[in-house]
Amino acid sequence: MSDAPVDRRAFFQQGLKRFFGKAVEVIEHKVGPSRHIRPPGALPEAAFLGACTRCGSCMTACPVYALKPLGPETGLASGTPALYPDSNACVMCLEMPCAAACPTDALAVPETKWRGVRMATIEIDENRCLAFNDTECGVCAQVCPAGYEALHLDELGRPVLGDACTGCGTCLIACVTTPKSISVSAVGSY
Repeated sequence: MSDAPVDRRAFFQQGLKRFFGKAVEVIEHKVGPSRHIRPPGALPEAAFLGACTRCGSCMTACPVYALKPLGPETGLASGTPALYPDSNACVMCLEMPCAAACPTDALAVPETKWRGVRMATIEIDENRCLAFNDTECGVCAQVCPAGYEALHLDELGRPVLGDACTGCGTCLIACVTTPKSISVSAVGSY
């Protein structure tokens, strides 16, 4: 047995994870995937809804005010933080203050910046995108905070999404077409 002091918070978190882990698995299919874009480091939707206390700490900590609370029309998700990248993108802060401010494990700062973070799914409409219609552009690739691995231009100057795309929405905000050539949807949305 170790003589190291026990971190009380970690002790209770581990116990609750074990206790509620099975319950989360059972209700996961009933709650379903999120219809909302969650902050970086969020747990899967059912676990997130159970762990989030709706305290607002993550929203207050966001330096670009990208997180907003969901309204009462969202039922169980009411009061939880969501991103609306069509109006204010997540800029993927280096320190991820939103996740760092979370008093529970609903949000966790990833061990490696951006690796494994997938907030949303980005799609490019080739019919609207200027680069796919013989007009030079590339603004989306220029503003991408994750760089070449997430969004780059191919040899013809057309945008290509990579595996490192987090779905932050920065490219959507920067897109110059009207309507936008880029769309964002929650991961696993239905």
